[in-house]
Amino acid sequence: MLKAADAQKLLPSAVYYKAQSASTQLRNSGGVKFADGYYMLATMVDTSGYSSDVASKYQAYLLTEVPIKIGGKALPAGAWGIGFIGGNKFVVTDIGAHDALTVSYATDDAIKRPTPLQVLADPSGGFRLYAGRKYVQISR
Repeated sequence: MLKAADAQKLLPSAVYYKAQSASTQLRNSGGVKFADGYYMLATMVDTSGYSSDVASKYQAYLLTEVPIKIGGKALPAGAWGIGFIGGNKFVVTDIGAHDALTVSYATDDAIKRPTPLQVLADPSGGFRLYAGRKYVQISR
């Protein structure tokens, strides 16, 4: 698992999404370095310049160098917009803001220190991508 300080060294200060550049909130980032050296990284973004319908789904940027599974659904390597939305849904969008994947998220009331974004180990294997107490399970 990569803490924010480790992920900051790898992430850009701004990212492209839906014809705009958004500043990243590097203090709210995390990721995983897999055993074979590949990375999965996530960081919160400043969506103040986006329309409310885009900003509601686009809360963070996800970069993965290898295919992963989110909530059991396959996601290829790439750069993605992600967000925890109403109805207990987690949505992944491509950089043009088109929906690519939607899964249900869970809530972890036992987490001691919720933060805007973090990546932690999942007790059942893999890891969890958290936004506060909301999370999705991610595996390779």
